[in-house]
Amino acid sequence: MKARVKWIEHSTFVAQSGSGHSVVLDGPPEAGGQNLGVRPMEMVLLGLGGCTAFDVVDILRKKREPVTGCAVEIEAERAETVPKVFTKIHVRYIVTGKNVKEESVRQAVELSAEKYCSVSIMLGKTARMTHDYQILNEA
Repeated sequence: MKARVKWIEHSTFVAQSGSGHSVVLDGPPEAGGQNLGVRPMEMVLLGLGGCTAFDVVDILRKKREPVTGCAVEIEAERAETVPKVFTKIHVRYIVTGKNVKEESVRQAVELSAEKYCSVSIMLGKTARMTHDYQILNEA
């Protein structure tokens, strides 16, 4: 796996993944940025959300649950001093479907958090990770 990050100007960078996709990274104005893109630590949380959402949907599909949607909301706290690592992260899953079983969602969240989501497991080395879920059953 490879990545490349190139400085553009001020505190603005373009990050390119090994698969060829790009995203703009920038800092806040008080740090010399122009607020043109995602902050690097926000990108870490976005990576966490994408990784675990992928897992949960994949697991629910394999269980043949009638899942029609999945959103992940993440709240995190960082250390006050440098390095300002994440110290607490809460992940909330909002799963939508037709009579999706709660036990299946609980298992999918646990499997993602404890076995499959590399980002979650990596961040769990420095942050206290918590999870919950909500199921929205469609008629």
